Amino acid sequence: MATNNICNREKMIVRLLKPFSFLALLFFTTTLLAQPSADAGKTIFRNYCASCHAKDMKTKSTGPALGGAQERWGDYPLEDLYGWIRNSPNMIYNVKHPRAIEVFEENARSVMTAFPNLTDDDIASILLYIDAQLAGPATAGGAAGPTQEVKKESNLSWLYWILFGVLGALALILTRTIGSLDRVVASKEGRTVAQQPLLKQVFSKRNVSFLIFALIVIGGYNTVSNAINLGRQQNYAPEQPIKFSHETHAGINEIDCQYCHDGARRSKHSVIPAANTCMNCHSAIKNGSEFGTAELTKIYASVGFDPTTDKYIENYEELERDDIKDIYTKWISDTYLADNSLTALDKKGKKTVDAQWEGIVNSLTNDQKKTIAGPIEWIRIHNLPDHVYFNHAQHVTVGEVECQTCHGKVEAMEVVKQHAPLSMGWCINCHRKTEVKFEDNEYYASYEAYHEQLSGGEKEKVTVEDIGGLECQKCHY
Repeated sequence: MATNNICNREKMIVRLLKPFSFLALLFFTTTLLAQPSADAGKTIFRNYCASCHAKDMKTKSTGPALGGAQERWGDYPLEDLYGWIRNSPNMIYNVKHPRAIEVFEENARSVMTAFPNLTDDDIASILLYIDAQLAGPATAGGAAGPTQEVKKESNLSWLYWILFGVLGALALILTRTIGSLDRVVASKEGRTVAQQPLLKQVFSKRNVSFLIFALIVIGGYNTVSNAINLGRQQNYAPEQPIKFSHETHAGINEIDCQYCHDGARRSKHSVIPAANTCMNCHSAIKNGSEFGTAELTKIYASVGFDPTTDKYIENYEELERDDIKDIYTKWISDTYLADNSLTALDKKGKKTVDAQWEGIVNSLTNDQKKTIAGPIEWIRIHNLPDHVYFNHAQHVTVGEVECQTCHGKVEAMEVVKQHAPLSMGWCINCHRKTEVKFEDNEYYASYEAYHEQLSGGEKEKVTVEDIGGLECQKCHY
């Protein structure tokens, strides 16, 4: 009877230890896969931070430059910085954190979007990515530049590796202990169990099954997360058929965005301008500041404008390619001769003319479009899913939202890229924090209750969320 009790007690110990062995293996696996890293921080930064903060971490954008954010936080605990990143309004208005209030005032009392779903590991990854972006090449003499210094609190990889090793050792010890107890129980019951090698115990059917289960769960989670990001193309900056510089047009020459994208103020789409819009200026400005005739001649060739005679070519669509070539290579040759004070093309001039004509053909024709004449096939950059409704006029004309809010500082972009993630979460966060401009806006005259609350001091502001901006039917119908 006493022997049976001992066996039962030892069996119970084995049963109790087995779950701990499984947990150790689970922690061992997840610790390896989920530790903070700059690579993970890059993805999180793109999804949450890039819409307001410059990627180089040095330039002020909608939000301040993030480089040195930890140092500027001073001697306050790192947990306070985490709290600020996760929910700055809480740190300002509820906690009344001194440094949070300072940052709030330094940035014109602009409230940062709250990201309550960010974990400590997520934030640690963002900080590592910020440091990685700032870390430049070694300076002369092999010494690292000052921006490469990283606060120890932000780089916790050594701690995770220690934890990884401890959990691995614990898993091995528990596996060996369970094996020993199994043999003791078998001996008490009169059975003989051969001692298995440690490696065989670790990769037993039970442990392997559990590891496969854990990997399926973790893999499923990552698959779903990646599926949510499917089709996102933040920072996508394709090479266009014509090298059009927004920096030159919208920045240096200060051309208003809506001059070219005139649909933004009156329709759902902002529209890509037709070449005729380009011709409003370039029928007179024929030599580009950077590329000379190379890119502008592509516009002329697409619409059939002869820059030599300043006239549109009659029956242009019916001309053979060799005839079109003669027209535009003559223009390129004449311009090259005039620019270089020559009377005949030199070897360099001939190469220039041939290269520019080849560029015209490559940019304006493809497998589907065989003719040079016709619309320029620009490559689309911003593209929402078919089930999402977005109206430019609602935001630009009614909401008076600046183009740069969603598209970034396009006036500083030589090559345009997708600035914002354009994710559902990004839109919702904007609707939660964006104040509706009620004053002198007839569109919102029907919201009498809100007007009374604003004038009576009951409300400081009305956000898009207050007027139904988070209703599913607003964007999905």
